[in-house]
Amino acid sequence: MVMNSTVNEFILFGLTQDPRKQKAIFGVFLMLYLATLLGNFLIVVTIKRSRTLGSPMYFFLFYLSFADACLSTTIAPRLIVDAISQRKTISYKECMAQVFTGHFFGCMEIFVLIVMAFDRYVAICKPLRYTTIMNRHVCSVLVILGWVGSCIHSSAQIFLALRLPFCGPNVIDHYFCDLQPLLKLACMDTYVINLLVVSNSGAICTVSFIILLISYVIILYSLRNYSAEGRRKALSTCTSHFIVVVLFFGPCIFIYTRPATTFPVDKVVAVFYTTGAPLLNPLIYTLRNAEVKNAMKKLWCNKV
Repeated sequence: MVMNSTVNEFILFGLTQDPRKQKAIFGVFLMLYLATLLGNFLIVVTIKRSRTLGSPMYFFLFYLSFADACLSTTIAPRLIVDAISQRKTISYKECMAQVFTGHFFGCMEIFVLIVMAFDRYVAICKPLRYTTIMNRHVCSVLVILGWVGSCIHSSAQIFLALRLPFCGPNVIDHYFCDLQPLLKLACMDTYVINLLVVSNSGAICTVSFIILLISYVIILYSLRNYSAEGRRKALSTCTSHFIVVVLFFGPCIFIYTRPATTFPVDKVVAVFYTTGAPLLNPLIYTLRNAEVKNAMKKLWCNKV
């Protein structure tokens, strides 16, 4: 494995170099990050403490919120601090750690979204066998498989990142460390590594998105046999899931499924899946879910 030897730190260019815009970025992203942590913390604690949210869907929502909070924490604090710092540096080891953790929790979110879609498929298409198929043991195994899959994916990413030699420019035209901007700085031919990135991250995003689309088409087709009230409840749940899927997978597919080219808009697009999705997930799942709202009111009003 080729290890970096001449570059000990990188400079993160950030979203902008305009001092006034940087102050605005500090304020806006600090509020967004705190709101993300608060929203996901409320969901995690509510599901953990509430007796009414014991179904598999909320078991998986617990891990989705946990992954969201961790993904946001991997990216946002660095962006917030750098917005008001004169020296926007990140050490080589910190940069590699950010590559690993960002891909780990991002991939974990993908796996949880797939499992949640499978859970909805079983609940709607095989309601009589739902409790048998989606028992607690099966749910736990699916989450463990998600952790293992995420670890394999992020290990592959960090393996590729550690093979990149850096011997000159060290300014990363982004607000966090990722393979695409790092490939631009490497002093070697990165064609093969870029193909591996596309076949790894790009394939995971695209295949997962196609699987989710197919599952929702099957679910919608199955709803024709339901009553009007049953269709309304099922559609409400599935619509929430689908909004989350589009918000997360759209930007991911745009970033990770193309050749080794970067565009100025990449940083803005990345905001959607590193900051936007983790913030909106708790809002979508609470505002559109009466069970979660009622459980939150009951738990937190009693606490107050």
